[in-house]
Amino acid sequence: MKILHTADWHLGRSLYGRKRYEEFSAFLGWLSQTIEEKKVEILLVAGDVFDTSTPGSRAQELYYRFLYRVAASCCQHVVVIAGNHDSPSLLDAPKELLRALNVHVVGSMAKVPEDEVIVLRTKGQPRAIVCAVPYLRDKDIRTVEPGETIDDKNAKLVEGVKNHYAEVCLVAEGKQTEFKNAGSEGIPIIAMGHLFTAGGRTVDGDGVRELYVGSLAHVSEEIFPSSIDYLALGHLHVPQKVGTAEHIRYCGSPIPMGFGEANQEKKVVLVEFDHSTPLIRELPVPCFQALERMVGTLDAIQAKMGQLKMEGSSAWLEIEYTGKEIIHNLRETLDAAIENSSMEIRRVKNRRIMDRIMGRVSPDETLDDLDPEDVFTRCLDAAEVLPEDRKALSASYNEIIQSLHEEDINAE
Repeated sequence: MKILHTADWHLGRSLYGRKRYEEFSAFLGWLSQTIEEKKVEILLVAGDVFDTSTPGSRAQELYYRFLYRVAASCCQHVVVIAGNHDSPSLLDAPKELLRALNVHVVGSMAKVPEDEVIVLRTKGQPRAIVCAVPYLRDKDIRTVEPGETIDDKNAKLVEGVKNHYAEVCLVAEGKQTEFKNAGSEGIPIIAMGHLFTAGGRTVDGDGVRELYVGSLAHVSEEIFPSSIDYLALGHLHVPQKVGTAEHIRYCGSPIPMGFGEANQEKKVVLVEFDHSTPLIRELPVPCFQALERMVGTLDAIQAKMGQLKMEGSSAWLEIEYTGKEIIHNLRETLDAAIENSSMEIRRVKNRRIMDRIMGRVSPDETLDDLDPEDVFTRCLDAAEVLPEDRKALSASYNEIIQSLHEEDINAE
């Protein structure tokens, strides 16, 4: 039995205002072809199908067209869970219809663990038991108590995740035993999740945010039940295993989410089972749109542009000018350098001009790079809030931001 693990598609995402539908379409076309070529029987999509909770019609069209195409292929089952970027109700809305295509969707934490356990069958015979655990929202797994500290919150979050996986896997173990007693041996337990594990690697500019805002509640490999034969994770965009566990993996995002991932090889994970023993292989995903990040003086940047132009590159460029001279028409100069080529400049940072205008000292401070937490910190600084008062204010602020991130605006 062959299983393909993918995640973090982020359909609908743009890059500095540039729509990326061509990349998404090319990836999904490649994925469909790979499923056919590798004779994949089960496809797992571990969350963040869409980039926002309100994806546009074109992003949704890509998603449903892909599911229809895969349903008509050799792939017998597709299992999709929601990530922190997804709207649970939007994913769940067509789940009954999609089930007719053997597409199983779990958008939110179920009321009972049994509803997150999916038995995948071929011609009536069980092939795999999938614990389809979606992104677990703070309110689903933690009860707020007066006077609790940040450490208390973190401990309760980790305990909540641990307990939920234990409950769901206990149901799966019971089904596995039933199948064994009925003569079906070696039915593997496959788990899914969308979470942040301890020691997980990220890349600057990849858009990965803390799942529980203001929290360091990263789970370790030890919290997952030992009965899991393979755990397909989403959320982190760098392909990696978790700790020392070969069978607990992030496949990473299939296309670079930002220029920080420009040189990263993207992958999906192919898992083959033979009597519950997984053979795990990473399959490289082709680059559908080259990204290039250039940092340096004008001469160095123009030299690199000239080289790419000679090579016929169609890369999108992020440029950071760090020369000493102030060049007021930097953008016009750079646009002229790529004239009559297929390259596009998506962003230009003119560090010298920004330093002069804003009078800053820090080399990493630009308005584009600020996040809500940075803005809040600056508000505290501007109001001259005392250090002893900041912890409580920050905790309250983080709770508000968390509720905004997790609000399902499509729900009624």
